[in-house]
Amino acid sequence: MFAYYLRLALASFRRNPGLTALMVFAIALGISVCMITLTSYRAAARNPAGERSDILFSASIDNWDPENSYETYDKTLAPTMLTYRDARALYASNIPDRKAIMYKAGGILSRADKGMEPEYISARMTTADFFPMFDVPFLYGGSWDGKADAGPEPVVVLSKEINQKAFGGANSVGKTLRWHDREFRVIGVLGDFEPLPKYFDVSNGSFTDMEGAYIPFAWGPLLELGSDGNTNCWKTEVIDSYQAFLNSECIWFHGWFELRTAEKQRQFREFLDNYVTEQKKFGRFPRPLNNYLYDVDGWLKRNKVVEDDNKAMLIMAFAFLAVCLVNTIGLLLAKFLNAAPISGVRRALGASRRDIFLQHLTESGVVALAGGIMGGLLGLLGIWALRAYYGRFVEDAPKYLPLDEMNFVIVVAIAVLAGLLAGLYPAWRIGRAAPASYLKVQ
Repeated sequence: MFAYYLRLALASFRRNPGLTALMVFAIALGISVCMITLTSYRAAARNPAGERSDILFSASIDNWDPENSYETYDKTLAPTMLTYRDARALYASNIPDRKAIMYKAGGILSRADKGMEPEYISARMTTADFFPMFDVPFLYGGSWDGKADAGPEPVVVLSKEINQKAFGGANSVGKTLRWHDREFRVIGVLGDFEPLPKYFDVSNGSFTDMEGAYIPFAWGPLLELGSDGNTNCWKTEVIDSYQAFLNSECIWFHGWFELRTAEKQRQFREFLDNYVTEQKKFGRFPRPLNNYLYDVDGWLKRNKVVEDDNKAMLIMAFAFLAVCLVNTIGLLLAKFLNAAPISGVRRALGASRRDIFLQHLTESGVVALAGGIMGGLLGLLGIWALRAYYGRFVEDAPKYLPLDEMNFVIVVAIAVLAGLLAGLYPAWRIGRAAPASYLKVQ
């Protein structure tokens, strides 16, 4: 019977090609918009930390203005960055399995032998544990150790892109570069490393490019390097030197801590509270105790990496699909009622109401299948266009906006299901129609 219903559906399409094409296009448009929006949303909402998400934590302590909260939309939230004093104090804790403090700086990079044009690059001032904590891959060499942090030793890890510019992509380990009028020895070159969102430093942009160089944190104060990223201050202070800036209540540092057990997580939260309580004795932290320890998922939510606009767009996309389906219901009803005399003849020849219902439901399913395939193809085309656009800013855009065959199959399946649901009422309506009136007309 199903094959017979398919033949009837195809015959119906030939009788009303324009109306059929309109229904197919309505479903295709709704499906393609949902597919593109959902792919974009998933790219923004993905957690690049993977399995390490539950053991990596960012600390947030409330050293902000007692009269004004840090976030206007939620007065209970603490700042997302740390002062220099607080970053160093938290880094001194022996509780974490690994720990890293960091900020974004910059400077002119060049080669003493004039082998490259001097170029201003961004650099991440960080500590040795940054690389194993965030699972950073290396193309050549490796990272520095705690001894180089303490020195600090004049060593640098280059990104793959900067190594290409400076040394033509060759193994540059052991070679030197000049940065801030100092010679730095290359000890490593990163492989493909572009976690999106850039969760370890969302304050400076969740989807910005990675830094071109990674340098031991202690070189920052030694060279008196300020921040190339966000710096927020609230307190009126006399800042007449770099040291005064470091001692101020301005926030521009990030601290991340690897805590592999629930007990260590509890101990570190207790350590944060004790630290703030102790600092209150010196007149700091005028606000009530308000410390947070976020895992990666919590950190992304705290920083609204997936903006409310993205969520609203996703809701609007599915609302648009619903509108398309409502229109499809109306078109199916008009089409079925227009062909009601034919159904009347079939009823007179012995077809039951159930047969008429299944015939028209099959026709709805075929329309939906065609719309789903067309919508999937339009969606793939839209994702390809997004990849071409974001490829100007993100080198590995296809990785984050994949043209996934399984997604195509899922989208087509959703379209068929939605089409069948949309066809239930029109098919029921025509199945309930009395054939006698249509036969008299005929």
